[in-house]
Amino acid sequence: MRGNGIAGKAFSGEGCRRGQESHRARSHRGTVSVLALVGVCVLSFVTTQMAGAQPVAENVDTGFVIPFAGAPVYESVAPTQMTTPDQLNQPLGQQTAEEIAAQIGLEPADALTEEQYRDLMTGGGIGGNLEDAEVIDECARILTNTNGRPLYSGTTPSVLASYGLYVNPDGLLESPANADAPTRQVNTLIAPGGFVGTWLRNNGATHTLIALYQSAYTVQAVYGFAAQQISGEAQLVTNTKGDVSSEVGMSMAPPLWIVNFALLYILKPSLAAAMPAHWAPIPPAVADAVKASPTGQIAFSDYASYFE
Repeated sequence: MRGNGIAGKAFSGEGCRRGQESHRARSHRGTVSVLALVGVCVLSFVTTQMAGAQPVAENVDTGFVIPFAGAPVYESVAPTQMTTPDQLNQPLGQQTAEEIAAQIGLEPADALTEEQYRDLMTGGGIGGNLEDAEVIDECARILTNTNGRPLYSGTTPSVLASYGLYVNPDGLLESPANADAPTRQVNTLIAPGGFVGTWLRNNGATHTLIALYQSAYTVQAVYGFAAQQISGEAQLVTNTKGDVSSEVGMSMAPPLWIVNFALLYILKPSLAAAMPAHWAPIPPAVADAVKASPTGQIAFSDYASYFE
């Protein structure tokens, strides 16, 4: 029996199939559009390289593919897969962070002053907002969840940055790119014309904003956006080298890692130095569970043993 759909139109099995086909077509067009945007950005980058950035000359096979690999000239700047247990969740350190900053077009003078950083993070300065500042602070803590910097869900500590995962305050394990995560929600704050850019311009840090946009941040942000748009609720990335495939959270894929590094560096270089130096494959059972979850979230307590 047919029912009446929107605007009184008949809704039947045939109509449903046409709708599904239309949805698939739109999804395909959406994916093509996102990848086309990446292509335009690459072409623009090749013809008019950004002033401050100093891309690495050699290309390397990291096991990631476009758009998850990001701009080829910066792919080797991002973390490599860990090869020894002691590299798990190890932070970059300041010296390595400064070397990476130089390669992507940033230097210490581009970062906020101590006073500017303090004002921004406490909701001060002209146009300051404590609620937005707290989101930024949460992002910094999630992205620097390395050894010595645990996150807590209740009394349970977790250190998972190398996996590109974190445990939220409700005890759910998820990718930092999950729609629920502050690290995804902050996109509205850092978008052109958003809170961060406006605050920087109003508080004597226009040079910081210019340096950010002239760095690798700009081209990598396009790849990062494309990667997020085609990764569903789980927001995991597949890495394949030879015959071995593994999964890692979106935040450890080259474009998003470099974007986040640049943002933390201009806030405070020591924050960027606390980011993970290597990525680690998510245990397969955990990755499968995250991908099977309709929200991309799973109870950490059910899977904590995989990270011990």
